[in-house]
Amino acid sequence: MVITVWVVIEQNACAESLRDLGSLVVAQVGSLRETGDPWQPWRLVDPDGGDVEGVSVFLADLQAAGRSAATLRSYGMDLLRWFRFLWALEVAWDRATGVEARDFSRWLQVAGKQARVHWRRRGDAGNASPAPASAGAAYSTSVQAHSETVLRGFYDFHRDAGSGPVLNPFPLDRSRGGTRANAHHNPMEPPRQQRSGRYRPKLAARVPRAVPDEEFNEIFARLTSHRDRALVAFYVSTGARASELLSATVGGVDPGRQLISVVRKGSRTTQELPASTDAFVWLRLYQVLMQGLIPRGSRQPLWWTLRPPIRPLTYHGAHRMFERVNERVGTSATLHSLRHTAAYRMAEDPDLPLTDVQSVLGHAQLTTTQIYLTPRKEDVIRRVLAHHGEQTRRVAERVTPPTAPGYRPETLEVLFGTAAP
Repeated sequence: MVITVWVVIEQNACAESLRDLGSLVVAQVGSLRETGDPWQPWRLVDPDGGDVEGVSVFLADLQAAGRSAATLRSYGMDLLRWFRFLWALEVAWDRATGVEARDFSRWLQVAGKQARVHWRRRGDAGNASPAPASAGAAYSTSVQAHSETVLRGFYDFHRDAGSGPVLNPFPLDRSRGGTRANAHHNPMEPPRQQRSGRYRPKLAARVPRAVPDEEFNEIFARLTSHRDRALVAFYVSTGARASELLSATVGGVDPGRQLISVVRKGSRTTQELPASTDAFVWLRLYQVLMQGLIPRGSRQPLWWTLRPPIRPLTYHGAHRMFERVNERVGTSATLHSLRHTAAYRMAEDPDLPLTDVQSVLGHAQLTTTQIYLTPRKEDVIRRVLAHHGEQTRRVAERVTPPTAPGYRPETLEVLFGTAAP
């Protein structure tokens, strides 16, 4: 109890102190490294090259809860950003208070992203001191919100384990009066606007972005290989996530039934997804070109790199492939927007029940699938412009007044300029 009171007094005493974050330089020291070890897929390394034990234990707990290696990497990147900030302040992670959390949240919003050092120059001694943080572009609101959630969970874990601060530096919102997030609401009390964390920004409701048909056709025409055409055709017809489609194996393809088996991101279960005929045609052309270059076997990965050394295609390789074709076309579509495109196309089909779309997309809740019933922006613009054109036409028709008795209609047409030329 004495420790708790002391921490509260310390945080209240420091609540009014402000750091000069404008001149703060957060060096790109430490890293998140992939180990290749299934027991510890990712580890956070400090500036001296040693493991950050608190992060390793936290990631191990996430793995025990069934989180994938991709999730561990996502959490690790948020923690690396936080630890670099603390290293710049020379504050130990288990000594951080709400003041550091507040300043970190401000730093994310104002300072923005730092320019990354090219991988060929990471070993240079001069790369440890980057330019002032104010030179970069701002982090998106979703990145800030995800970072707050990860860090609050990190300190909740260590508080419960007794290895971290007694008070979480990333507390819940003051407006809840100490209640937990999404707690049961008393119907006799007025509703409250609840947020999950004090420093969590408010996220705007986003409508999923689909690729317009004209833009998609131009992107597809610029693809340079049968493998890339097969990948994009499967993405836009199955609605699979980028990492899910890359989990397909040779034995998981059934062209006769037009099905391809993928491993779902969340449940890690295998599910058969129907795909278009064109996707299997491009896939077969790709497989013919790769004969003799990749190992044979039904359990072998379906997607491989095209340049030697030939190895299984990774998510980052597929993502970079799509980035290059977007640079050639001059568009900003992403692999995930292909999933949105497939979802919109299926949801717009009146003969396809929404529950079938939910099953194909792998949504746990039907309400998640219902967002694809929201009209697409380009469709709304097209229909509204058509509406304005129709209104203009009707106004033009009402310009000519009705013919009064005693006047010849053809004379009035010449007078008002409505006669045909």
